[in-house]
Amino acid sequence: MANTGRTSQDGLSTSSRDLRINGESMGEFLPGEPQALPSRPEITDVVIQLFTHRSVTEPILVPAVVEPLLVLVLAGAATVEERALGGEWEAADVSTGDFFLTSSDEPYEMRWQTHGGDTFEVMHLYLGLPLIEQASRELSGQHAGPVRLRDVSGARDERVVFVMEQLRTELLLQRSPSALFARSLAQALAVHLVRSYLAESQPGRRVNALQAYKLRKVTDAMRAHLSDEFSLATLASLAELSEYHFSRLFKRATGLSPSQYFIRMRMVRARHLLLETRLSIIDIGLEVGYSSPSHFSQVFRREVGVTPSEFRGA
Repeated sequence: MANTGRTSQDGLSTSSRDLRINGESMGEFLPGEPQALPSRPEITDVVIQLFTHRSVTEPILVPAVVEPLLVLVLAGAATVEERALGGEWEAADVSTGDFFLTSSDEPYEMRWQTHGGDTFEVMHLYLGLPLIEQASRELSGQHAGPVRLRDVSGARDERVVFVMEQLRTELLLQRSPSALFARSLAQALAVHLVRSYLAESQPGRRVNALQAYKLRKVTDAMRAHLSDEFSLATLASLAELSEYHFSRLFKRATGLSPSQYFIRMRMVRARHLLLETRLSIIDIGLEVGYSSPSHFSQVFRREVGVTPSEFRGA
């Protein structure tokens, strides 16, 4: 949400702060589970998720994102606090209709306290980079430079609210959603973001990074097979690239090698299971691909900073 960073209060290693994710994976790093959504045809570069959040008093990791992520408060109110690495907490009181825009190159930490009830509801909208770049070319010409949007926390913009609500209605409530209409709405939103929320400084583009749709395809496959042995060949094949070029482009897109990213995803899942279930540590290790409890404990401690039993008992 805001351009902030994260401390190591949760025991995460410095390398974990290097993790850069695609926006639709954000749910893996937030407490609780996303709301179940009706099955709908996939629309390129447009992904919606809904979350119901309770108060979170302990700071949580919010990784950097590859593509812009919009978060709209649908119901309820909360005080949301964010801070940069080594910085001071900054608070924003948000309610229905407020939004956040995340385009940060750095992870950060956040926490929130709900008001007047136990929960507040938000909508996450992931916009693929091709939509933002198309909007930039349309507004500034074919030779427009790299696009960087600024981060926004708890702002109000009626056009953003209107388009996001229209997208939610079309994709989640219509019996026969129109991909054409939804993509047109997303394009209109991308134009508005480029017009209104460009960052003052535009850093260099991550040239030759793995395309967003390929990154999503690969990370979805990783997530579905966390208990399986890591296979660079399989992932490269999904991306329709050689292993060498896939590894290079994947790291440019995420900041991590494919194997490092896979391990991070395993540890995210393990942390969730340790906190949210009563499964034994042995069973959790098996679920995330470690048949040896000692190996699981060794990797977990290296990545998180404590052993699985210490993490569960903290």
